[in-house]
Amino acid sequence: MKRLGFDLPALLVLLAVLCVLPFTVTGYVLYVVNLLMVFVVLALGMHVVIGEAGQFALSHTAFYGIGIYTAGLLNNHFHPPFVLSIIAGGLLAALLGYVIGLLALRMRDIYLALATFAFGEAMQWVFLNWEQVTGGSNGMRMQPAELLGLKLTTDIRAYPIVIGLTALMLGLTVLLSRSQFGSAMRAVRESDVAATAMGVNARATKQWAFAISAAFAGVAGGMYTLFVSFIHPESLGFQTTILVLTMIVVGGIGSIRGAVAGAIVFGIISELLRQTLSIQEIIYGAILMGFMMFRPRGLFAGRA
Repeated sequence: MKRLGFDLPALLVLLAVLCVLPFTVTGYVLYVVNLLMVFVVLALGMHVVIGEAGQFALSHTAFYGIGIYTAGLLNNHFHPPFVLSIIAGGLLAALLGYVIGLLALRMRDIYLALATFAFGEAMQWVFLNWEQVTGGSNGMRMQPAELLGLKLTTDIRAYPIVIGLTALMLGLTVLLSRSQFGSAMRAVRESDVAATAMGVNARATKQWAFAISAAFAGVAGGMYTLFVSFIHPESLGFQTTILVLTMIVVGGIGSIRGAVAGAIVFGIISELLRQTLSIQEIIYGAILMGFMMFRPRGLFAGRA
């Protein structure tokens, strides 16, 4: 297990804690843990496009919102098994991510960041103004997700499913990183020209990196609908993108372990700062700048 970037004892301890948790804590703590798992999947998705492929994209929250609204609308109108709702959200986000990946073929660095930032802002405008679908500024109330007639009406019911989905997405990330495609992404990250000379299709690699990253965000959005009943577009703004970006920068760009640790640490910090919304962005920005200046490789630099 260590060569996959994780220590077996640490994984066993974490598994034991997660198994015991539902029997020892209140519903609010389970809600926070569910939310942390959503952040883990979001951070893993951003890790794929930035840490593995080296494409500085700032559209992650848009795909997260697409996953939330797709799964939520399906639950509200058709009541399918939640698995189908989550898959639908992930697939739609992946499709749009693949299209946005076309930008990566023509832009780099700050220009790509600005273009993807513009897409994220445009999608939030859609979420805010397409009132017939999203509820606009009034937000949207979502029906509980279902499976075989069982409604996920509490955090404890959603908990094992959220944990299982997080473990699945983490496993997929590790397999992707250790695959031939993972090597191709890292080659493109280092140099498009060198990667092409080695026989890597840089164009297709970038597009698929965007699609996979967006799919992770869409799945995270679907997971979110398993334990919440209301969504407002204001929670899908640039602040969330900065939060997820801070997670992977502080954890260590290019490190799966860093993405997971950063998601958990800053997920907890964001919950502690819930009552100080006006200064959250300042705090995240200061932390992000500090790490980029003094520890640009993050806390888990060089570790998978």
